[in-house]
Amino acid sequence: MSTIIILTAVSLAQLMLTIAIAILSVRMFYGPRAQDRILGLDALYVNTMLLLSVFGIGTGKTVYFEASLVIALLGFVGSVSMAKFLMRGEVIE
Repeated sequence: MSTIIILTAVSLAQLMLTIAIAILSVRMFYGPRAQDRILGLDALYVNTMLLLSVFGIGTGKTVYFEASLVIALLGFVGSVSMAKFLMRGEVIE
């Protein structure tokens, strides 16, 4: 009984995160300003990280958790560098 509940919850979470990723992709590509595109990219990497974590919960493999950690680190560095570029016009001083 509990495995059916877990599989249903994982499937619903995957579906909702996939829909969120599709909506954020539209925001990232068709955002009216650069700030909207960066915000869409930030939310996109967070949702991708969550989707990989849900895959890891569903399959029981740890490789998905490691991949989500790599995405989190790269996404943070990318967000900081894009914010710095928008504020100052250069990334490396």
